[in-house]
Amino acid sequence: MKIREIRCLGLHGGTPEGGWSNELKPEDCVQTLIAVHTDEGAVGIGSVFTNEALVRASLSVLEPLYLGENALEPERVSEKLHQNMFWLGRGGSITHTISGIDIALWDLLGKATGQPIGRLLGGRYRERVQPYASLLMDKPEKLKDNLLKIKSQGFRAFKIGWGPFGKHNSATDEAIVKAAREAIGTDSLLMVDAGGSDAFWPNGYKWALNTSKMLADYDVHWFEEALNPDNLDDYVKLREHSPIPISGGEVLTRRQSFLPWLKAHAFDIVQPDVTKVGGISEERRIAQMAQDYDIRFIPHGWNTTVGLAADLHLASAFPQTDLVEYLIGSPFIDEITVGGWKLDQDGMLAIPTKPGLGIDLDLDVLKKYKGGAEFM
Repeated sequence: MKIREIRCLGLHGGTPEGGWSNELKPEDCVQTLIAVHTDEGAVGIGSVFTNEALVRASLSVLEPLYLGENALEPERVSEKLHQNMFWLGRGGSITHTISGIDIALWDLLGKATGQPIGRLLGGRYRERVQPYASLLMDKPEKLKDNLLKIKSQGFRAFKIGWGPFGKHNSATDEAIVKAAREAIGTDSLLMVDAGGSDAFWPNGYKWALNTSKMLADYDVHWFEEALNPDNLDDYVKLREHSPIPISGGEVLTRRQSFLPWLKAHAFDIVQPDVTKVGGISEERRIAQMAQDYDIRFIPHGWNTTVGLAADLHLASAFPQTDLVEYLIGSPFIDEITVGGWKLDQDGMLAIPTKPGLGIDLDLDVLKKYKGGAEFM
């Protein structure tokens, strides 16, 4: 089975707010789907956390390397693409695009073998996993109302992030966290994402350490992106002295970038994003390295239904990966999958059991959000 063509489809018209300083609008494209078409008619799907124009340009650069390649060898093909892109720079849009190609190739391998991807990764440690509802911070009363509504849908774990946190004063930060804990109760998990990768993040080590102590008073499960994502030395100090676990890594790409952070024990929890890091092949290797350093692997998942499916399969393949991120309010997760996603009575998501990613895109619904040429 050979790669005949790769198409991409930028998602427009339903992009949720990101909490960024330069806020997203619904028509902005930050998520792009990938479809790998083969000479035998089979199609695999992937997802990229990058806008359509950059993905389309990256595919043009990569095309001579992937045309005619074996579509059932995701790790080898993806590594070939990585190795031949050194002259254009490692990381960035091309690496993000390879991520989507890699996910699609794993989808094809699963379909060809009749197996879910998690089993192809070595075996499934679980058949379901707990999703945590991921939403933006807001003023305390509005945040409380949002959380109560989401909790009524069956979620039992929540992550609040970005927005005003860390941008006014410590009293504002604590009021937000207090409101969140009061809304969800003591029996639910609460995580806090400072959003330290936002443009011109204003806070440093002392703010992060003091904030971690405040978060401990509210039984916060982890503190995410508390510092500028390039600040390795201060992350090491923060992880050592914080009373609660420190997480990060969503902006890093490829395993080589993660290795210094893992060796330095800069994180308690490492969070690569499968739609940016290099795909399932690369994320699996990062997760395996994290195991060797006793660092917990929890995927970052601010992406699409395709990214969520990939995260679920990765979670099934690692014994300590018992949470996945579920972006609240995105039609690119909630609407474009045939059958949608449903929580069970315990607030858990079933890991797909059908071959490959185990999901089908609803092409009729997708028409509402697509831009560009035909996709599937």
